[in-house]
Amino acid sequence: MYQPTLFRDRERPAQIVLGGVIPAIAGAVAGVLVGVSSGAYWGYAAFIAIATIGGGFEHQDGWGGADRGVAAGFIYGIGLLLAHLIAGTHAKVSLGSFPPLLAVITAIAGMLLSALGGWMARLLREREQARASAPVVSEP
Repeated sequence: MYQPTLFRDRERPAQIVLGGVIPAIAGAVAGVLVGVSSGAYWGYAAFIAIATIGGGFEHQDGWGGADRGVAAGFIYGIGLLLAHLIAGTHAKVSLGSFPPLLAVITAIAGMLLSALGGWMARLLREREQARASAPVVSEP
């Protein structure tokens, strides 16, 4: 089974890039897409959601994934809003009546998705350990 390096075991610069810089860039791309096409935005959002679940696999369990996800989701939301503001386009997707609240919503979504990934990774590790420690039974 694939065993990713845990986020906590990475060097600090890698943690900053993976937990902050990449979510900011991903949010900026989403912020530009908001003004271009709703379909492109939602397709990209689905891709980012899957990537966020994958990021949760770098944690021991769902709690560690949730911690990272809430921070990364907030950074993503801020990046989205700033890029959309800089682009100056009309949003093809609703940003809500109070757009800064979007950063809170993306933080919650990031927390839940990354926690899901951490929880799934823990289940896979436990299943693999149980399989490795199970006695081998030979049939006659």
